[in-house]
Order: sequence, then C-alpha cells, then structure tokens
Amino acid sequence: MTETEGAKKPARVVVADDQTVVREGIVMLLGLLPGVEVVGAAGDGEEAVRLVAELAPDVVLMDLRMPRCDGVEATRRIRAQYPGTQVVVLTTFADDESLFPALRAGARGYLTKDAGGDEIVRAVESVLSGDAGLSPSVQRRLLERLSQPEPGPPVTAEAPPDGLTARETEVLLLIAEGLSNQEIARKLHVSTATVKTHINNLFSKTGLKDRAQAVRYAYSKGLVRPPAG
Repeated sequence: MTETEGAKKPARVVVADDQTVVREGIVMLLGLLPGVEVVGAAGDGEEAVRLVAELAPDVVLMDLRMPRCDGVEATRRIRAQYPGTQVVVLTTFADDESLFPALRAGARGYLTKDAGGDEIVRAVESVLSGDAGLSPSVQRRLLERLSQPEPGPPVTAEAPPDGLTARETEVLLLIAEGLSNQEIARKLHVSTATVKTHINNLFSKTGLKDRAQAVRYAYSKGLVRPPAG
C-alpha cells in the first residue's frame, strides 16, 4: 500500500433499515472494517433522507421494504436532492420488481443481505469511484434480463378493467391459463411473494375471492376468449 492509499479518508456511510436488529448488526459489522465510517443509522426512508441532508454522507446503504417512505422513493429523493451521496441497496430481495425500480431510482449498487463485509466495502468503494457495486447474483440477473425480450403488457382492445395495472392484468391472464403461483413467478422472473402480492391486489380491486372466480372474471371482461370449436 502506498502512502497516499494509507492516508485515504474512510467512506462516510449511513445505514437505513427498519429492522433494529439487522440495522445494528450492519452498523457493528461495518465498524470492524477498514475504509468505512458509519456516521448515522435510519429506521425508514424519511429518516434516511433527513440524515443525508444533515450529515452529507458519501454512501447510504439502503434497505427497500421500509415504512413511511420505502427505499426506492428514498433513493429517488436522495439522488435528486443530494447528488453527492451515492446509494447502495442492501436488501433481502433480488427479484426484478425490487432490482429494476431501485436502479432506475438512481442506486449505483445492489447487494443482498447475505453479502459479507468485504463485499459491502467493495461495493461502497466501487460506487465512489464511479463504477457499479453489484453482487455477482445481481449481475447475472441483469445479464439474463438483457438477453431476453422485455415482457410486454397483455394485448387488449381496451384499458385493463377496475383499475388493474398492466402487471396485475398479466398475472390474471396467467391464472386463467391455469398456472400456479410458482409457474407465474418463473414466467415473469419475479419471486413467489411478489406474485402473491399482485394476486392480493387484483382480488382486492375486483372483489374476487378465489382463482375460479378470477378465471370467470377474465372471460367476462373479454381478457380471455373461449377456444373456438
């Protein structure tokens, strides 16, 4: 190590996670590692944005699923208002509907919580040097996604009924095809939990109670046509 490298200031980091045990564990882990100084910890996105305004950290390690203001919205606000602070997502989730919104919001790094301390430090250093700080699994997911055609919304003559989103309508059509939650998750490249969330949302919007009703609903709205014959 050169004298210049040895004198390099540690990266000033804020940790944002709504689970106290997880947040304190990350802070403790980072406190043992060279090159990182934890200057603050937030329990939700609102607090994370406030701490960035107050402390001007170099990097925020951002959880995604948090109350009041989730990690994607907090990332968007931080990058818009405080562009000198980079965001590295540190989350349990690596599905498309967590990964891509976070990257579009301005996150430069994305790690899952099974990342080790050295991997977190490398991601922090990478985003501060202008590179992306992505875990190997996330890099593979991005490459897989880029090598596949983008799934489009279902083709229908009219807008989806009852305020359904394009993705909720897509899930409805796959239910009508007889696919299970696991099969839908594989087809859409998302987690089973994400599929369940879409199903709960579309059931709530339409008043449906089960998959059989969902199939009838899809036919009654003209989203699916009976086979000819």
